[in-house]
Amino acid sequence: MAERYFDVRRQTGFTTVAMICFFLLYLPIATLVVYAFNDNDSVAIWKGFSLRWFYSAWHNGQVIDASIRSFQIATVAAILATIAATMAALATTRTKPYRGLTVKYAFINQPLMVPEIVTAVALLVFFSRVKVWTGYSGLGYLIAAHTAFCIPFAYLPIRARLEGMDLSLETAAADLYANRWNAFRYVTLPLLWPGILAGLMLAFVISLDDVVITEFVKSGGQDTLPTYMLGQLRRIVTPEINAISTVFLLLSIAIVTIFFFVSRKRA
Repeated sequence: MAERYFDVRRQTGFTTVAMICFFLLYLPIATLVVYAFNDNDSVAIWKGFSLRWFYSAWHNGQVIDASIRSFQIATVAAILATIAATMAALATTRTKPYRGLTVKYAFINQPLMVPEIVTAVALLVFFSRVKVWTGYSGLGYLIAAHTAFCIPFAYLPIRARLEGMDLSLETAAADLYANRWNAFRYVTLPLLWPGILAGLMLAFVISLDDVVITEFVKSGGQDTLPTYMLGQLRRIVTPEINAISTVFLLLSIAIVTIFFFVSRKRA
């Protein structure tokens, strides 16, 4: 008699429970998207189909400024975080195991383990002193905070890619008298590129969506799109917030879709 392996998908009621979970997960999102096209000023009463709130958001100067600021911060922070994560991944995988390596893993992934509010308060205290000492209060603090927070998100897929790579090609390059830079440039980097792209996209999305750290670190007039939306929710809620959220959702889906096709092509 052949041995039967446990498969949760074959358990009684698995499909029903899974469908209920997906329904409860996506119903609020679907409701938000539907009411983004509501012609009424209320987010709770349906009046008719309209694109007025997308038009309103597109011509809202505060939304445009916050969106541009969000993309600027997310782009710079994602690039810096990915560069740092790539160097950290190379340093922790292309070496023999030694005492203290696990501590380095924990140190790099610290923002994932510590509650975000703790990181935000720590950054607030630290940057407040720096602002007093330097007199500078620009976007550099937000970029630095987002970069530090996004490094582990970029590090994990890059490290996973490195650990799954065959070392024989790099060894062959070394046997053919390639120095470390040429071996990295012509062998390691092309093979590592899908992991770097995954880390970059993940860091970009995390930075773009961040609220807690941004709310604590930002100075006056430095609202990003998520903090602007949070401020509007505290005052008055209109379907314009739904429209902005819908665009945010479509952007996230587009990024994930692009990564899926790029990684599949690479594979």
